[in-house]
Amino acid sequence: MSKPKVFATHSLFDAARKILNESCEMEYWAKPERPPREEVLRRVKDKEGLVCLLTEKVNEEFLKAAPKLRIAANVAVGFDNIDVAACTKRGVAATNTPGVLDETTADFAWTLMMAVARRLGEAEALAGSGKWKHWDLDQLVGTDVWGKTLGIVGFGRIGRAMARRASGFQMKVIYTDAVRAPEAVEKELKAEFREMNALLAEGDFISLHVPLLPETRGLFNAPKFHRMKPTAFLINTSRGPVVDEAALVAALESGKIAGAGLDVYENEPFIHPGLKRANVVLAPHVASASLETRTKMACIAAENVVALFAGKRPPNILNPEVLKAS
Repeated sequence: MSKPKVFATHSLFDAARKILNESCEMEYWAKPERPPREEVLRRVKDKEGLVCLLTEKVNEEFLKAAPKLRIAANVAVGFDNIDVAACTKRGVAATNTPGVLDETTADFAWTLMMAVARRLGEAEALAGSGKWKHWDLDQLVGTDVWGKTLGIVGFGRIGRAMARRASGFQMKVIYTDAVRAPEAVEKELKAEFREMNALLAEGDFISLHVPLLPETRGLFNAPKFHRMKPTAFLINTSRGPVVDEAALVAALESGKIAGAGLDVYENEPFIHPGLKRANVVLAPHVASASLETRTKMACIAAENVVALFAGKRPPNILNPEVLKAS
């Protein structure tokens, strides 16, 4: 019996390749640059499976080019690059990789928070420039993190991981979410619920952990920044389009907020030029980029693919109704 043909838009890690190679006839994109759209569409014409990153749009155009496709496995927890409704209509399973990157992403959100508060980017640049002449009492003084108030927007797995870390810094934790957490969770994490406007007015650090949905696109806009403290910092490791970057730049330029730590952007890989400033720490979408976590993500995507072709339910299927239809 012939193996199902699968195209991976990235070379993946050895552990994930082993899972896929045993059950599928694999084709990997091996070049360092991302595959051009036309090349992806050409390669998926005869493929039954796809392993992809957030950079590949699995939409109507893609699905028309891949008439044999049965599964699109995203190596990411987010899936705004996949038109799930269009996949469902065509009987294509869509999957993601939730859960595995929660702690690593929370670690990196803290990294950004510490870096922008303590002006690490500026300090590193000075230390490496050869222009550092001496120690001064007021040289590159930043802001304490310990003892401050952390406002968490989105209190899912990553938001709660942020709250756990805050206890070690003696921080007050407040959060907002569409659904309030159970009382037992609030008590365990010493987290207090706030409506959005109250959270913005109180938080010293505002950390975003919401998915990209129609209602969260542009969620952080000019009115939100106006409600924040002028001494507060915005941290975003969720999705770039959650923040209106032009409004963020205006808030930074006018001193409405003190700074920002960003890992994601509204129009990646483009970064608004106004964000390239001393009080903003920028990272190129690497919040989950530990070897351990990225390997697990790739393996989960591979396991989703293998499960489908084995006649089993993919563990992380987003549209299980396609299984009933088949």
